[in-house]
Amino acid sequence: MTPTTVGVCAPMNHPRLRFFETRTRAYREPLNHALTEQRLVAAYLIRWGLMLTPVALAIGSVVAFFLWSLDRVTSYRVEHGWILFLLPLAGVVIAWVYHRFGRSVEGGNNLVVDEIHEPGGGIPARITPLILAGTIATHLFGGSAGREGTAVQVGGGIASAFNRMFRLNNHDLRILLMAGIAGGFGAVFGTPIAGAVFAMEVLAIGRMEYESLIPVLFTSLLADWTTSAWGIHHTAYEIAILTPDRDSLPFDLLLMAKAAGAGAVFGLASILFAELTHGLGRAFRRLATNPLARAALGGVMVIALVYVLGTRDFLGLGVSSPNPAVTSITSAFHTGGAKPFDWWWKTLFTAITLASGFKGGEVTPLFFIGATLGNRMAILLRAPIDLFAGLGFVAVFAGAANTPLACTIMGIELFGAAAAPYLAVACFVAYLVSGHSGIYLSQRLGAPKFPGQGLQAGVALRHLRPSRGSSQTAPAAPPVATEKSGPPD
Repeated sequence: MTPTTVGVCAPMNHPRLRFFETRTRAYREPLNHALTEQRLVAAYLIRWGLMLTPVALAIGSVVAFFLWSLDRVTSYRVEHGWILFLLPLAGVVIAWVYHRFGRSVEGGNNLVVDEIHEPGGGIPARITPLILAGTIATHLFGGSAGREGTAVQVGGGIASAFNRMFRLNNHDLRILLMAGIAGGFGAVFGTPIAGAVFAMEVLAIGRMEYESLIPVLFTSLLADWTTSAWGIHHTAYEIAILTPDRDSLPFDLLLMAKAAGAGAVFGLASILFAELTHGLGRAFRRLATNPLARAALGGVMVIALVYVLGTRDFLGLGVSSPNPAVTSITSAFHTGGAKPFDWWWKTLFTAITLASGFKGGEVTPLFFIGATLGNRMAILLRAPIDLFAGLGFVAVFAGAANTPLACTIMGIELFGAAAAPYLAVACFVAYLVSGHSGIYLSQRLGAPKFPGQGLQAGVALRHLRPSRGSSQTAPAAPPVATEKSGPPD
């Protein structure tokens, strides 16, 4: 038999057939790999969608109740001014309840962030009713506080409660807790995209947690929809921006320079708020070792300030008022809507309230501080008042929370995309100027804001604070577990 005959009898050995088989395998293997990936993606989306739907519905419903309650108690306080005199007693009751039943959740937002960084200890279910009751009482009797802290703790507490049924591993538990933060934040402010980004950005300065992208977005959107479905409406803000000609820059160059300068001032204001709140917290603990006495003292100081200044403009949330003479966030968007030092007085009222043990968040007061400061900056810089009130609204928060991307997106969701270039510049500059300070001491350092400081990545802000006065190199962080049960610094 000739070689040619052998080739015919064994066709699979023919060079052309081997080439064809090789090429077919080269195309088939990537296709099979892609199909396998898509099946995994589908399973991932279905799994998280099924788990997060009840979580988001619960968060949105609780936030709706919370916002409705805040509206009711604020109206009652405004109509019955005498109730302010019960603020010290309310502080004593809040402190006693937390001392008796809530020592394990006294860390608040820092507890939630710590649990995400190092899952294992769990977030007790009692955090949700305790923070709701404490915040509502604080606002009813006239404390100056916000609502973001409550929403974040509600989101984290509900997510952790559902995990008792899901029993997730530590990796998936981190994602679940981040989704809870996103749902609470997005629902309480009506900014679901900002809520999703905030949950990924707030954990570490200079680093984003992208692996939770879809879960946090899904939860934030659904929780916000649920809150709206209950009939809760958020405050509407408007900024008038003239759209530049197509042949010019997409922004006014001089106005942008003014926005950058204002952003630096907003960053300094965020440092002042964070450091004053932390400093007063230490001072209260030195003056009164008993938490009940601290809360009573804080209540007395708030009442004293009201009568020294002769105004109640700085109590409660300060979002809006039917009285046009009252300074509020909404009034700051108009000419004459803020006096020169309104931003400072709100800073002081809120720092005393939170440092002495009352409950609530920092963010809405930061909105007030930023909007009123922006109003005055606009007058000094001869800039549009509504625009600069909006810039301060988000930029002071960006500097205090170290979340410039989330705050920029929040500004776009609240004020419109036309202001986006100015919002981004103000938020980014404020973030840089604020340095490595912040309102969340459990926040970790992912990457330093500027080189040359020798800061150690992974260290919590609470451990960076003592080192700033003497050395640029942060000490190694002690175990987070020792910090979880204690109060925030």
